[in-house]
Formats: sequence, C-alpha cells, structure tokens
Amino acid sequence: MKNRKKKEFQHIFGPVPSRRLGMSLGVDIMPHKTCSLDCVYCECGKTTNLTLKRDEYISIDKIKEELKLFLHNKPELDFITFSGSGEPTLHVAIDKVVDFIKSEFPQYKVALLTNSTLFHVPQIRESVKNIDVVIASLDAVSEDIFFKINRPHEDLELSEIIEGIITFRKEFANQLWIEIFIVPHLNDSDIELEKVKNVLSLIKPDRVQLNSLDRPGTESWVKPVNPNVFSDISKYLLNAEIIDINRSDKHGDGISGFLNEQLLSTIKRRPCTSEDISRIFGISLNEAYNTLGKLVNEGEAEKVIMQRGVFYTKRGVTP
Repeated sequence: MKNRKKKEFQHIFGPVPSRRLGMSLGVDIMPHKTCSLDCVYCECGKTTNLTLKRDEYISIDKIKEELKLFLHNKPELDFITFSGSGEPTLHVAIDKVVDFIKSEFPQYKVALLTNSTLFHVPQIRESVKNIDVVIASLDAVSEDIFFKINRPHEDLELSEIIEGIITFRKEFANQLWIEIFIVPHLNDSDIELEKVKNVLSLIKPDRVQLNSLDRPGTESWVKPVNPNVFSDISKYLLNAEIIDINRSDKHGDGISGFLNEQLLSTIKRRPCTSEDISRIFGISLNEAYNTLGKLVNEGEAEKVIMQRGVFYTKRGVTP
C-alpha cells in the first residue's frame, strides 16, 4: 500500500467514520462542485458548475480501477458511499459503477447521498434502484425557502422534485432516508415545518434525519441550530433522528506512506479537524495535528475557525 501514487486516489476518499453509515469509503464520481444546487450550507464550497446536464463526467474505468485497487485487500467497511463534491446522479453511468461493486465486491453495502433533484427522471430512478441506502435531501417545501437555502438551477421546480421523491419511494425496495438540513430563520418556522411534516407523510421514508451546520458552509451567515430548538423540531417531525456531530466511534487503520495524499483527498471534499483526521486514519492526534500543520505551511491546506474547533480544508476549496 505504500507504493500507491496520487493518481490512484482522485476519485475515492477515506474511509471516513460516518455519523450515519459507520466506516464509509467515499466515491466521488463528479468534478468538484458540479451540481444542480448551490446550497448555502455546503461544506464543499460554492457550486461552480450549476447544471442539469447528465454526462460521463469522469471515466468509469478510472473509478473502477481505483475501487479495485483499494478493495482487493478486503478492508473492513460498512458502506461504499457515492458522495463528495458534486451531485452523483448527474453522472450518466452511476448504475454501471453500482453494478461493478455489486458484482466484484458483493460483501459491501452501497449508499448514495443525493440532493433529490433528479428523481422525477425515470432513468435516474432506474439507475439507483440497486443501491442499499439512499439518503435524499429535502430542506424545504416552500418555493421561497427552497430558493434561499438551495439556490437551484433555473429549470428546477420544487413541486416536480417532491413528486419525484414520492414516486421513487413507491418504486424503491430498499432503504430511503430523508435528510433535512435546518438553517435557522429559514426552514425552522412553525409554518414551514408543518408543510414539511405533511410532505413527509406522503413520502413515507424509512427514516427522517435532521442535520445542522458542523463544518464550514458556503455562506458565513449560516449558523448551527440551538440544541433545544433542534430537539423541539425533532419531536414535531415524528421524532426525527438528530445526526450526532460526535461521529462514529470507528477508526481508520492508518495509512502511513501515503498519508498526505489521502488526507488532501479527504479534506478537499469535507473540512476536518485534527481530531477528525485522527479518527479517520487511525493515527495519533499529535501526528494528525503535525501533518495538517505541515500541509498548511506548504500551502496545500488552510484553516477555518468554527464553533466545533479549527477545521482544515484543501487550499482553494474554502467557501
């Protein structure tokens, strides 16, 4: 493993101790910040290619090659997760990558983090039907709130998005979780939450999960939700799960020999504290701190101060 080169880690990252999915290997099949939304809270920064165009943005052969290289030693993983710095369902061959994993590495479950904007397209619903867990975002059900939080592509219609999720639920045999990111003073009002509750009753997801700002978002005015308010929202939305910011207790196995490369690949897609890096890569806190500090000094990474501490992100990616 010490002989891996940078090019081998362009499209996978982690494994990351996920707050919801345990030890998760991230698969990023989209170019950085190619998305159908430009959400104010996105930890990957502002969308630079706001689009609805589906394409083979990244060669699936390259993605398969990286997966094969990483998985041939059968690492302990709970999920292989389509996530990263863009909307995965924009990739026209996502189904082929899913089929590859299911065929070559059937011992692993597959998850998808999606912004839900394309479920009204039948081909996309078909392309993700074999995924084990789909975590779909729905932050607002009022047009004005949707535009303020998610800043969608001009051709997207919220009513169409909601109908797409409802249709997907009817067709999808596996686990569908709905994630709602709460932005104080926008989607936390009694009126909006009542509308959200009504739509959830139509979708009938297996789980509803609430999220709040933990890492640096795109817009500095976005703040974390007050814990008491968060608890009240959870109870109102039928005891929705609050995503625990303390992370999974699982740790990585250590990656000495190519730490800098994998670390940079990870913080490019999700800002991390030194404690996060220690957990993710199974290294001491002191080694994580020193490695991150060296990357900052070399101009590869930069710091962002947040409520939870000092986060590190790849230089040029900071919101």
